[in-house]
Amino acid sequence: MHTQDFAAHDLDELDRGLVHALQIHPRAPWTLVGDVLGVNPVTAARRWHRLQEAGLAWVTAYPQLSDSRIVVTGIVEVDAEPGVGEDVAEALAAEPSVANVKVTAGSRDLVIALQASDLGELSQLTTILFRGAPGVRATRTHVATALASEGSRWRLRALDATQCARLQAALPPTEPLPSGATGWDPLDIRLLELLSVDGRMAVSDLAEHADTPLTTVRRRLRSLLGSRVCLRCDLARPLSGWPLSAVYFASVPAERLEETSRALAGVREVRSCAITAGPHNLVIDVWLRASGDVHAFEAHLSRRLPRLTIEDRSVVLRTVKHMGRLLDRDGHSVGIVPLRPFAVPAAGSATAP
Repeated sequence: MHTQDFAAHDLDELDRGLVHALQIHPRAPWTLVGDVLGVNPVTAARRWHRLQEAGLAWVTAYPQLSDSRIVVTGIVEVDAEPGVGEDVAEALAAEPSVANVKVTAGSRDLVIALQASDLGELSQLTTILFRGAPGVRATRTHVATALASEGSRWRLRALDATQCARLQAALPPTEPLPSGATGWDPLDIRLLELLSVDGRMAVSDLAEHADTPLTTVRRRLRSLLGSRVCLRCDLARPLSGWPLSAVYFASVPAERLEETSRALAGVREVRSCAITAGPHNLVIDVWLRASGDVHAFEAHLSRRLPRLTIEDRSVVLRTVKHMGRLLDRDGHSVGIVPLRPFAVPAAGSATAP
C-alpha cells in the first residue's frame, strides 16, 4: 500500500486506539492489544501492518537518552550555503549517528541531533561530519546534559484510563543500568539496529538476523529493554492533530533550571526538552496546531514561567529524519537508517571530508 492511499480521516477510532496502545506498551502481545481494544487479535495485527506498510505509524528503538553513560546527545545548529539546505539535510540523514534532521526557518537552516557514546566521540563526529562538508558554512553544538522530556512520552489520548492502566500493568519491569556498566558489545549494537528497524520484531527473527541462539537473544533483550534501550511508537505528525513543529532556544537562571524543565515537561505541546551546555541552557521542541500558535505558545510560556527567556525560535519546514526514520514531505516513513551512535562516518560517505 502506498502512503498516498491514506488520508487523515482514514485513521478511524480503532487505528487511533491501536497507536495509543503501542505508545504505552510497544511490544504488547496482540492478544492483550486485541482484548484492550475489544477486537480479535488478528484484526489488531492486520490493522497495525496496514498502518506500518503505509508509513503512518511505526515502532522503533533508540538508546536511553536520559543516561549519559549510555549515550551523549549533541543538538547542532547548521548554517548552510544559500539554496543547498535540503541537500545537506539529505546527506546528514544518511549517517547512522544522526538521529534527527530538521530543515528550519530562522537563524539556522538545520537542527540535527547527534548521538555518541561519550563526549570524545561526539567531538570526533562533529569534526568528521562538518569539516569541509559541501554546503555547510557554520555549526553550533549544544551538548545535552539532561533530558527533562522526550518524544516517547507523548500520547495520542485515544484510550480511556482503564485501558491505559491495563497496558501499563503489563509492561515488563525495568531496572537501572548497574553502576560501572559501560560500553556496548556487538550483540547489543546489532539488536539495537534490528529493533530500530522494527521495534516489534519477534524474538525468533531477532535471533536469526543476529545469528545468535534464541535463549541468548531473549536474555539480552530483556536486559537491554530494561536498562539501555527504549522503544517508542510514532505516528506521522500530520495525522496527530499537531501538524506544525517549532524549536525554541531558551535560557533560565541556573537555580531555576530544574524546576523550569519539570514544568515544561508537563506542557502537552512540548515534545522534548533538553537541558544543554551552550549559548542557551534549554532547547525545546514543540508540536503546534497552526502557524499562529508559534508566538501564542511563546506568550503562554512567558506568562506561566516568567523566569524563562525565549532567546530564539525556528519553525520546522520539514523533518527529513526522525529517530532514524526517513520521512517524506507528508511526514510518512519512507525508509530507515538504523541508529548506530557508536561509529564515525565511513570514508567516502556523503559527509566525510
